[in-house]
Amino acid sequence: MNTGSVIAIGEALIDRLGPPGGDPSCDLSAIDCFGGAPANVACALSRLGANVSFIGSLGNDAFGRNFKNLLNQRGINTSGLQQDTLRPTRVVLVRRDCDGERFFEGFEGDQGLGFADQAITKEQLLKNWPLVMEKAKWLVIGTIPLASEISSSAYYWCIENALRSGIKIALDLNWRPTFWRNQVSNGLEPSMKEKNQIFSILKNVSLIKLAKEEAQWFFQTSDPTQISSSLTQKPSVVVTDGSNPISWRLNNHIGKSFAITPSSVVDTTGAGDAFTAGLIYKLISFDLDQISQKIAEEIIQFGIACGSHVCKGLGAIDAQPYLDDIDNLLS
Repeated sequence: MNTGSVIAIGEALIDRLGPPGGDPSCDLSAIDCFGGAPANVACALSRLGANVSFIGSLGNDAFGRNFKNLLNQRGINTSGLQQDTLRPTRVVLVRRDCDGERFFEGFEGDQGLGFADQAITKEQLLKNWPLVMEKAKWLVIGTIPLASEISSSAYYWCIENALRSGIKIALDLNWRPTFWRNQVSNGLEPSMKEKNQIFSILKNVSLIKLAKEEAQWFFQTSDPTQISSSLTQKPSVVVTDGSNPISWRLNNHIGKSFAITPSSVVDTTGAGDAFTAGLIYKLISFDLDQISQKIAEEIIQFGIACGSHVCKGLGAIDAQPYLDDIDNLLS
């Protein structure tokens, strides 16, 4: 049984999924699902049976109240969840192609001050930090809070204090230009300024998970060993590539693991977050510095099974697996 706990910090929001091949901004059959990578990871971890806390900010609206209810129902510690009375919960327009692959099209609901997830405040975090950090072994972070001045201050503080408390940090690079530029952007590649903001936190992490195209944009290589070697603390690195094999380096063990193809793909939203949750769930029980080649392979395979399971259902959170689902899939 896992005894350590996990903290996830970042965005909780609504994914408005358009029908396959349709437009989420106007098609009547668009569906609203709870989402946001760190919230997805927290929910997936809790469903697997881990102790997890979520730090974020939701609007004082129906979406925000319903999302908080979901987090509480999942047994997640919401002491670090803030409620913003000025800004709404963000709605992300998600276009899906006929194969279930998704693309971010922009946002809805901004009333002039931005969205609640852009305003995680350091003042609130200072008050609630002792309630969320107890027994924490890992802090799971993304990069989207860096795109907002208010949230980035709380985010940096959280990282510094986690390190001071001996909590390891896992980063899902999760490059989403629409969040940084607040508009649909044809240029997918990060600018030098955007890269530098993200590189400012890379020196602190023990584990980086990123997609192949993100690896090329940020490191000019998708080789986990080269990425690890380019950073002073030589973190573990996992590079995903959709349904193609995953390349990884965990505690100096390297490998390539094949994806598990689900019987049918309904929606790929949240598959990467479920994969991340699977890795962290396993790493609560193992010291990263002590794992063997065999254990490293098992950890990656467990994460792959979690990601595969999510593709069979709609949205990032409802389709998340229980531990029994993964045991059955892997057996």
